[in-house]
Amino acid sequence: MLLAYLFVQHDPAKCICSLRSDVTKPLPPRQTVARRQSATRGGRSVAATPTVRRRMLGAELRRIREGLNLKVDDVAARLSWHQSKVSRLENGRHGVRANEVGILLDVYEVTDPATREALATLAREGKRRVWWQPYSDVISQRYASFISFEAEAVSIRNFESALIPGLLQTADYARAVIRGLRPEAAPEVINALVDVRLARQNAALRREEPLKLWAIVDEAALRRVVGSKAVMAKQLQQLVTASKEPHITLQVVPFEAGAHPGVLGSFVILEFPVRNDLDVVYTEAMTSSLYLERDDDVTAHDQAFDRLRAAALDVGPSRRLIARIAKEIE
Repeated sequence: MLLAYLFVQHDPAKCICSLRSDVTKPLPPRQTVARRQSATRGGRSVAATPTVRRRMLGAELRRIREGLNLKVDDVAARLSWHQSKVSRLENGRHGVRANEVGILLDVYEVTDPATREALATLAREGKRRVWWQPYSDVISQRYASFISFEAEAVSIRNFESALIPGLLQTADYARAVIRGLRPEAAPEVINALVDVRLARQNAALRREEPLKLWAIVDEAALRRVVGSKAVMAKQLQQLVTASKEPHITLQVVPFEAGAHPGVLGSFVILEFPVRNDLDVVYTEAMTSSLYLERDDDVTAHDQAFDRLRAAALDVGPSRRLIARIAKEIE
């Protein structure tokens, strides 16, 4: 099934995963981009992050190898590569050049031109410049990694226990959240991070085929006044508006629901085109984040989200509750 997808999508301009030029509008002001490009901290930039293209490429290379009953050690020995390099390529944790893909396919005796070109294109696309790269001086490695997955996802299911989901935050609310999380940050850094958050929203929710977002929010997140009452009221009004979009489903878990699976913390389930075995769960703590890719981990969070959906109010009642809280805060 993946190869059929690759045959259709091997033209980079048509790849369903690629960020179209119209996706990233509006871009930050030119002078801001220039400053971001030149102001990397000590010349350091955020390292390349695993993308769905890399993972798709690695999964297909692994499928071909296993179909030939070859072990990783066998391939590494034939190419005089370290076996860890082959493993990293197959799990998508390491980039690969198009010519290296060609060498691997020679070893695997894959001669079909369409297959070779499609896989080489995935390798080239995995190294493409991304819209958030100019912000490498202000975003962390884990944040860049999350953005890379979010940019490739076709749908996201997100439960938030304490805050409004990032993709639905207003600029003022986002600024207050970031200031609360990073009180030591300079104003220009906070402004840059707000720019990144708004660009994420634009890239995900306003592209030609918008990301499908299913967000479930605990009532506590709606009643926690972030920034000021005016900021919070505007944020809640924005949620009401967003909930009417056809690609957004928004539910609220009311206090009356009592204990539920979400009390253990927020999480995001990212789903990707074609292969559901590429789906990942993202969870975040103060100083670390986890990407859960094992089937049992993804299944456990799938089930938790289903239980949260059942505990939450339906879309209509959720919208009315949000509107009522907004009026109370005003």
